[in-house]
Amino acid sequence: MGKLEQIAAAGDVVATHIFPHASHIGKEQRGLLAGQQGATLWLTGLSGAGKSTLAYALERRLLAEGHLSCVLDGDNMRHHLNGDLGFSPRDRQENIRRSAVVARLMNDAGMMVICAFISPLRSDREMARQIIGRDNFIEAYISTPSALCEERDPKGLYKKARAGLIPAFTGVSAPYEAPLAPALMLDTGVLSLDQSCERLFQQLCPHFI
Repeated sequence: MGKLEQIAAAGDVVATHIFPHASHIGKEQRGLLAGQQGATLWLTGLSGAGKSTLAYALERRLLAEGHLSCVLDGDNMRHHLNGDLGFSPRDRQENIRRSAVVARLMNDAGMMVICAFISPLRSDREMARQIIGRDNFIEAYISTPSALCEERDPKGLYKKARAGLIPAFTGVSAPYEAPLAPALMLDTGVLSLDQSCERLFQQLCPHFI
């Protein structure tokens, strides 16, 4: 059964008789105007690892250097575009798929995109890589140990998960699959915010014109 058939079988409406239209302006032309070729830095790691903190610090650094960027944060996306999604395996996958499509569109427009998503499954991150494009996808594993993430618990989620109030919580009652070969690994329990931000910035430098 193909993807469209699977969706239809689940009771969703599938759009048919639609045809994509190609732009007359290439991403290379947009990149020259922006002074950079779009790329996506995908930050993955446990809740509390420091993904969002790093993402917004890097966004400020890029702005200071004259580079246009945007942060796609997992919580923010679920408040807006992905507000209709839950946390079933299928919904989690769809959350990543939609977010990757948004990142791809922004990259094509010449923007740097910093994605901060737990994205616990390797298969979902590989899907994001395929959507965005391998040349534009940079996977950074925020490898802060789970014990430190839980000690920080900035949103109180681990405490709720341990109390059984949050089912299938990554790192407690649901698995996290660490990247096998990330472009970069950062332990925010060892590295300072400035050190981590600098290493992320260097990953984007090859995309500057």
